[in-house]
Amino acid sequence: MRLSARSLLQRLRSAFASTRASPLERGMAAYERGRYLEALKLCKVASQAGDPEASFQIGMLYAKGQGVAGSIPDAVVWYEHAAQLGHTEAQFQVGLIFLYGANAMPGPNRPETWRQSSTVRLGDKASNVHDLVFPHGTSVARDVDAAFRWISAAAEAGKAEAQTILGNMYSEGQGCARDYAAALRWYQAAADQKFAPGEFALGDVYYQGRGAPVDFDRAAVWYRKAADQEHLRAKVALAFMKLKGTSTGEDHAEAARLFQSAAAHDDPIALYNIGLLRWNGDGIAKDLDRAETALRKAARKDYLPAIQALAEFYSHGAGAEPDLREAAIWYEKAAECGDVQAQFFTGRFYATGTGVAPNIRHAAKWFQRAAEKGHATAAFNIAIFYLNGSGVERNVQAAIKWFERASEGGISAAQVQLGRLYSVGNGVQRDQKLAAEWLSKAAISGDPDAKTAYALFLLNQDSSVERLASVGSLLTEAAEGGHAPAAFHLGALQMGKFGGIADVRSAIPWFTRAANAGHVEAQYTLALLYSDPKHAVRDAKTSASWMAKAARAGNPAAQFQLAVMYCTGTGVPQDLAKGVSWYEAAAEQGHSVAQYNLAVMLGKGQACEADSKKALEWLQRAAGQGMPEAQVALGDALISGNGIAQDRDGAVQWYQQAARQSNETAARRLQSIGATPIDT
Repeated sequence: MRLSARSLLQRLRSAFASTRASPLERGMAAYERGRYLEALKLCKVASQAGDPEASFQIGMLYAKGQGVAGSIPDAVVWYEHAAQLGHTEAQFQVGLIFLYGANAMPGPNRPETWRQSSTVRLGDKASNVHDLVFPHGTSVARDVDAAFRWISAAAEAGKAEAQTILGNMYSEGQGCARDYAAALRWYQAAADQKFAPGEFALGDVYYQGRGAPVDFDRAAVWYRKAADQEHLRAKVALAFMKLKGTSTGEDHAEAARLFQSAAAHDDPIALYNIGLLRWNGDGIAKDLDRAETALRKAARKDYLPAIQALAEFYSHGAGAEPDLREAAIWYEKAAECGDVQAQFFTGRFYATGTGVAPNIRHAAKWFQRAAEKGHATAAFNIAIFYLNGSGVERNVQAAIKWFERASEGGISAAQVQLGRLYSVGNGVQRDQKLAAEWLSKAAISGDPDAKTAYALFLLNQDSSVERLASVGSLLTEAAEGGHAPAAFHLGALQMGKFGGIADVRSAIPWFTRAANAGHVEAQYTLALLYSDPKHAVRDAKTSASWMAKAARAGNPAAQFQLAVMYCTGTGVPQDLAKGVSWYEAAAEQGHSVAQYNLAVMLGKGQACEADSKKALEWLQRAAGQGMPEAQVALGDALISGNGIAQDRDGAVQWYQQAARQSNETAARRLQSIGATPIDT
C-alpha cells in the first residue's frame, strides 16, 4: 500500500507532536481512550516532576477505581499532594472527604472482597497482601478541622461551591466558631459568581435574619435568581413566600406554578405542597387524582407530611368513599416513621380491625410505642392490655405504671381504673385509702364517669344517711352532665337499693333520663317498674314499649319478657309468631327459660313449623344449664323415645338432677319407674 506525500507528512507531524507532548497530556489522552493504567503511569511521571494537576488526576483514578483498586484513602493522599501545591479542585475534594468522612468503597473490588479472596488463597499471609493493596487503610475518618482548612483554601481561590460550603460551616460552627457575618460574606462571594446554591443560601440569610436583618424583599430577589437557574429548594422557598404573601403579596397561582416546577424533578416538599393545592383547588384547578399522585410520590420518598396527608386523604375519602385499607397502610407507614398520632391510630386499627385484619399483638405494639412517646390515650390503652393480658402477658404492675402515665396526661379514666384496682385488690394489694385518693382525684377533674365511680366506691364503704346524701350529690352532678349510668344509679338510689325508703315516683325520672340516653339496663328496669302491679305507675303499654327497646338493644332478659308479652297479649297485641322470634333471640344468648319455652312451642308447632329435632336441641341446652323443667322434659323424651332413642338410664340421670332441685315432678317420675329418687 502506497502513502501519499501528504499522508506521510501528517503522520510525521503527529509523531513529532506526540514526542513533544508532556507526560500529563499523554496521560490524559490515554485516559480518554480508556487506557487507565497507562494514564496512571504517565500521571505519576508528571507528578514526580511537580505537576499538581497530575497528582489530582491520580487521586481521581483512585476515587473512581479506574486502573487501580478503588480507595478513597489513597485518593486523599494524592489530593492532599496536589492541594499543598495550590490545586483548587484538589483542595475542595479533600475538604469534602474530611467534612463527611468516607467508608470503605462498595462494589466488586471493595476491600472486604480483597480480604476474603486473599484469605482463601494465602491464609495467614493474607493481611500482608491486604495492607499492600490498601496501604492507607480502607476508610477516612471525619475531620472537620481539616475540612475547614482545605475548603477555606479553595474558597479563597475563588471556587464558588467551596465558598457556599464554607458559608455553611461558619453558619453551623463546623471546624470553626459560629460566625453568621463570615457566612454572609462567603455566600455573597458565591452569589456574585451567579452560583445558584450561593444565591439560595443568601436568600435564606435575609429570610431568617442570620448575619443580617430580616429582609423578605432581598430574600425573594435571591431566591428568584437561584430559582431561575432551576435550583429546586429556591423554587420551593419562593413558592412558600408567594403562598403566605411574604414580601410581594400573596399569589397562589404563582406558588402553584413554582411548586409544580420543582415537583417535576420529584422534590418531595414540592410534590407534597402541589398535592395539597390540587386537593383544595387553591391557586390551581382542583384535581383529586393528580393530588393523590403527587402525595403518593412524596410519600414514597418517606416524606412524613405527605404520608400523613395520604392517610387522611383515604381515611376521610376526599371526593370519594373512604378507603380504610389504604388509610391503614399509610398510617402504619407514618407510624414507622415515628409519628406518635399515627402510632396510636395504627394501634386502634389493629385493635378494631379497621382496614386491617384484627391483630391484638400488633395493636399492643403500636399503643406501647405511642405511649412511650407520651401519648396519654395510648398509655391508657396499653395499660388495659396489660391488665387483661390482651396482646401482651398480663402484668398488673405494668398496667399500673401506664395508668399513672395516662393519669399524668389528664386521662381521668386511668385514675378511675387505678382506684378500682386498689379498691378490689385486682393483682395488687388492696388499699382503700389509695383507691379513695385516685377516685377522688378523678372526680375532681369533673369527668361524669369518674364522679359515678367515686360515688359507688363511697356507697360500698358506708351507707349512712350522710354518705347517701354525699353520693346523691355526686351522682346528680354527673347525671346533670348527661351521664346515663349516673342517672341510672340515681334511680336505684331512689328505689332504696343502697338503703333508705324506696320512692318509685322519684326514681322513674332518673331511670327515664338514662333510658332515653340508651342505657339498656335502665330501659329494662323501667319496663319492669311499669309492669309491676305493686306500683301505682303500672302501665302495660309503657312497659311493653321500654321492654321492646331493651330487647332490640340485645338484653336477653328483656327479649324473654317481650316474648311473654306477645304470647299473652300484655301491653301489645297477642302475636305468637313474634313471641317465638323473641324467645329464639333470648335463647341464642343462653336464657334457659326462653330455651325451654322455645322448645315447647317448636315441639307443638305453635305459631311456627313443628320441629322435634330443634325442640330437643333447645331442651338439652336448657337442661344443661340446670333448668329442672327442661331436665324433666328431656327425661320424658328419653323414656318415651319421642324424637330420640329410648334411654332409661339417661332419663334417670336427668330426673335425678331435677329432683336434687326439689322438683316434685321429677321425684314422681323416678318413683313411677322404680328408680332411686336421688343418685348417691
